[in-house]
This record gives sequence, C-alpha cells and structure tokens, in this order.
Amino acid sequence: MMEREVKFASGALAHVQADGTFEGHASLFGVVDLGRDLVLPGAFKACLARRGAQGIKLLWQHDPKVPLGIWEDIAEDSRGLRVRGRLDLKVAKAREVHALMKSGAVDGLSIGFCTELSRRDAGTGIRRLEKLDLWEVSIVTFPMLPGARVSSVKAVQAAHSKPPPPAQLLARSIRAAAARLRNSTSSQSAPPQSANRYERTTS
Repeated sequence: MMEREVKFASGALAHVQADGTFEGHASLFGVVDLGRDLVLPGAFKACLARRGAQGIKLLWQHDPKVPLGIWEDIAEDSRGLRVRGRLDLKVAKAREVHALMKSGAVDGLSIGFCTELSRRDAGTGIRRLEKLDLWEVSIVTFPMLPGARVSSVKAVQAAHSKPPPPAQLLARSIRAAAARLRNSTSSQSAPPQSANRYERTTS
C-alpha cells in the first residue's frame, strides 16, 4: 500500500497576458523543502516516460473534482520539473484562477505523487526522493518549496490593442515584486503540516 502525498512550490509570475497558457517549475532538484524532503534528478523520469504530460492532471488545490485544463509539456531540466500548462478559459473556475494568477494572488504549484523509492539520512533526517509516481500537478495557494514557481502566464493581446506605456509596465513590475515578497513571507511562517501538506492512504 502506497501513500499519496503532495508537495507544494511557490513563487511569483514574471508577466501575465490572456490565453491561459503558463509555465514554471513544479519541483526543484536538490532543494530541501519545509517537509525535510529533497527530490533528486531523475525522480520523475520513469513516470513521465510511461504516462507523458497527457496522463498528468492539472487541478486546483489537489481537488480531483476541479480540473482546470491540461498540461501540454512536463519534463525534467537541470533545475527541476518544468511544466507548461493551458487553462481552459471556457470553464468558470479556470477563468477565476487565471485572474488570480494575473494579479499575483496565486502563483504556487504543487505535485501529487506516490513515493516509489526514497532513503532517509539518519544524521540530518532529510528524506531523499529518488523515484516518484506523479499523478497530478496543481495550482495552489500555500507553498512548501518556496523556490519553485509559476514563472509566466502567457497571453495574446487583441490585434487592435496597443502595448502599455513604460510607466505602466514599471508599475506592474513593482506590484509583482511586492506580491512576491508578501508570498515569500507568508510561506515561511505557514505551519508546514497544517497548511502546506497533507497525506492520504490509497489502496
């Protein structure tokens, strides 16, 4: 019997537009998270080869009743698990989440997985995750791994629209930086067990 686990990652949006496409890192290699876990390079390799991006669900807050769209690409890179997804903006909840991502209110990603192979360091207590069976990647509010994040939300401007003036772009950058700072502060103070992680047993 394997335990289904989730692991969160947070950050901020680099820029936001409107077609519902976004990308970022859902997990970082070699970084100890708030749950004292460290994911090793290659941990997702077998699962991705078997399942592909199409076999991984894109959910809201790990709720299987609230799919938001599809993952178009999921792959390991030198940094971690890189994901590119597309929200289905015909769905009301996806439109709500997209608005929250655009405003910087939500920018966390979280993986839902079963651990197939791991080892715990007796001296440090750190669990090294060597092989994971990835089930879903969710957009979430509260993070466990502060360094991983949604890095961009892409959009298409209307053909007749004009690019925003430099002053407006600067204001957006300042607001985004302030949002990142607030999110980082809140994530460091959040209780890791009650707010940032849950586990459930599956047969």
